[in-house]
Amino acid sequence: MYSSYILTTIIEVLYNSVMIQQLINDEKFTNIQKAQAGLTRLFINAEKTSSFYRVLKNDQSLGVLVPDIIWKSLIEDLEALSSPAYRNRVAKSRRDKKNYTSAQIKKQLGL
Repeated sequence: MYSSYILTTIIEVLYNSVMIQQLINDEKFTNIQKAQAGLTRLFINAEKTSSFYRVLKNDQSLGVLVPDIIWKSLIEDLEALSSPAYRNRVAKSRRDKKNYTSAQIKKQLGL
């Protein structure tokens, strides 16, 4: 049997791992000259491929070009994470002593 806290922790770790890997997979690189010459094209391409561009000058990162759809998603996630109600639900879940079997966890995760 697994506690609710352990289940929440497992889900958070898996989610964070997937999110970090997804960010790494979605990152593309361009130099400042190409960014300046074709900014609109870069945004269109990034949106089509659900990616973002790290802009470099002399192999140094200057910043990141993020399509609006990805930016809105990131802002939504940050707003959820900054919500006291959301954090209270997470804290409550961590305090919960309810236990789950591995079969229940697999079912919740769709495995």
